[in-house]
Amino acid sequence: MKRIVFLFLIVIGINGLAKAQQNKMPTPDEIAKKNVEDLDKRLKLNDTQKSVVYRFTYNQAKEQADLIKRQQAGTSREEDVDKFYKLQNETSKNIRNVLKGEQQTEYDKIIEERLSGKTAKTGKKKKKGEEEEVESDIKGLLSGPKPEKQNQ
Repeated sequence: MKRIVFLFLIVIGINGLAKAQQNKMPTPDEIAKKNVEDLDKRLKLNDTQKSVVYRFTYNQAKEQADLIKRQQAGTSREEDVDKFYKLQNETSKNIRNVLKGEQQTEYDKIIEERLSGKTAKTGKKKKKGEEEEVESDIKGLLSGPKPEKQNQ
């Protein structure tokens, strides 16, 4: 009986550890590296640009992580939200200044895609359960077929 209880407790502990690791926030270093990789794929950054972009995104991720921790602890202030978005805008502006000509144009497209929630058109298949968002406007709703009257 003791073995069964012991095994049961071990299974619960392992399950708890697995869930804790799934909810782990990425570190500022991981965020910065991923951001540099993503930008390098689209913008073909040189080594200097990569290092500067890494520094900007690392600092942004570090400060935003602190703001998120404060929010989770319940000690955030209204100014923190403004600071969060101000950091994003400053970082974006700084990165844009590092880029040259055509890279800046492509970077603007990347920022626009991020703000609208779209992803770049790659040849990859959609993930399971992921649906394509369809954009429409109110004109499409107004010009559609009229609803049928129901007889009661």
